[in-house]
Amino acid sequence: MPTLEFKGKPFVYSHHLSVPFRELVVDPSKSLPPKGKAPSLDDNLIIHGDNLEALKALLPRYAGKIDVIYIDPPYNTGNEGWAYNDAVNSPLMKEWLGKVVDRDDLERHDKWLCMMWPRLQLLNELLSVEGAIWISCNDIESARLKIVLDEIFGEENFVCFCVWQKRFSPSNDETYISETHDYIVLYARQKAGWMRNLLPRTLKQNALYDNVDNDPREDWASDNYVSNKSKEERPNSWFPILRPKDGKEIWPSPTAVWRYSPEQHERNVRENRVWWGADGMNNVPRYKRFLKELKGGVVPQTLWLHQEVGHNQGAKQFLKALFADRDDIFQTPKPVELIDRILTISGSANALVLDSFAGSGTTAHAVLAKNRLDGGTRKVILIETENYADSLTAERVRRVIKGMPNAKDEALRSGLGGSFTYCELGESIDLERFFDGEGAPRYEQVARYVAYTATGESAPEAPAEPRADWFVAEAGGYRIHLIYRPDLAFMRSNDAALSLPLAKDIAKAAKGKPVLVFAAAKFMSQDALTKLGVTFCQLPYSVHRVLGEAPDAP
Repeated sequence: MPTLEFKGKPFVYSHHLSVPFRELVVDPSKSLPPKGKAPSLDDNLIIHGDNLEALKALLPRYAGKIDVIYIDPPYNTGNEGWAYNDAVNSPLMKEWLGKVVDRDDLERHDKWLCMMWPRLQLLNELLSVEGAIWISCNDIESARLKIVLDEIFGEENFVCFCVWQKRFSPSNDETYISETHDYIVLYARQKAGWMRNLLPRTLKQNALYDNVDNDPREDWASDNYVSNKSKEERPNSWFPILRPKDGKEIWPSPTAVWRYSPEQHERNVRENRVWWGADGMNNVPRYKRFLKELKGGVVPQTLWLHQEVGHNQGAKQFLKALFADRDDIFQTPKPVELIDRILTISGSANALVLDSFAGSGTTAHAVLAKNRLDGGTRKVILIETENYADSLTAERVRRVIKGMPNAKDEALRSGLGGSFTYCELGESIDLERFFDGEGAPRYEQVARYVAYTATGESAPEAPAEPRADWFVAEAGGYRIHLIYRPDLAFMRSNDAALSLPLAKDIAKAAKGKPVLVFAAAKFMSQDALTKLGVTFCQLPYSVHRVLGEAPDAP
């Protein structure tokens, strides 16, 4: 498979692995929790912070669990004012830091690809096996993005480019041709297992069905009876059929065949599905497809018209109305209808949705509106790097939840309902912090961290406080225990070590399943633990990503 080489790729190729895990620190003052409840990381999330570090922070909790990802990264037009700011250990990359990427930057494509590469790697890890990622782009980076996505997600998991009509009228001041569309590139995590939904049928589509012959099966529409395959490709579908009214043999054209085999054609005749026209004398028949048989909707197409999914001007007008009390609004919002189309096609009514370039918060708005419309329980995670994460991104979500008194839409007037927890990125979960006595990570954070780091899977649940047997979760085929408290005196005591009686109790409860125990120390050899089916992983030095590499016995 072809790959794309760009300046800086050797330095960012594995950069996502070195990005530190950070804590998610809840800010209750900016959160909007359910009535009577405290903000929770189990709620919808709006995270302010570098989106690369925020994505890494999500892994212990959400690796392999995100069903729908939509991102709208910078198009790299040279007018967006973005700068490369990743802490990659390379002199080349350090020269790029903090410098705005404009049209005159001869390395702007390299910088954009270096910015996207580690983020796409983490998004791939977060995506569920039934999930899909949708990425907005335009002609500037679409070709390069496709090759990078083939390398990270796999060429076999490419689904399509959707073409979105973002404008409804031409721009007369364009030098060459007025651009009226953007792309949304779609990749599945595993294409064979992607859960694609159909679009609901419209009244206009249903109006194409009629019952001109008073068929008791009611309304129907005719479909092609001929395929454009050649008789060399489908020899079994090259045969004559009889026109009932005069008994004439009818053949497909020399360059086509029937869509059906002789056996299927006979079934079609018996079921009165072959339509020869009102007078029964058409030269080519049609297939009768009944409206009542079309369950589930319409197969999505790659062309999305602005009448169906909104346009840029409408999205901006909505945002202006929502923030009529201020002038500093987001300049390039996406329409809610566009994200609604993605949510309709991809994911279930309880899907977990992620947008790591949140901007004005359209994705959260669309999720809340969708839940209100169909009674779904979708959850959304937004990540916004810029300082307007609270004043714009979260504020939009607050306003649509509470309601807009002047909105034309009744649902928006009364409020879409919902809640969210606002988070900042905290300190890195640096294992050296475990014993410094200051700012030690919470138990749940460390529990999720060690489970993910050891197995590559996120723990389904992790206790907020330690249990009596220190059990955390089952992940990657292991039962995981963590002996830890964010307390310096405890971590220096013998209680923070794995003892033989505790190891025996843990092994007994495991009932033969392999066990990982994370602790500061142990009071027996690893050989004794191995006989119990227990592997010791020492904090803070030996969190094992590759299982089976247990520390040597003392």
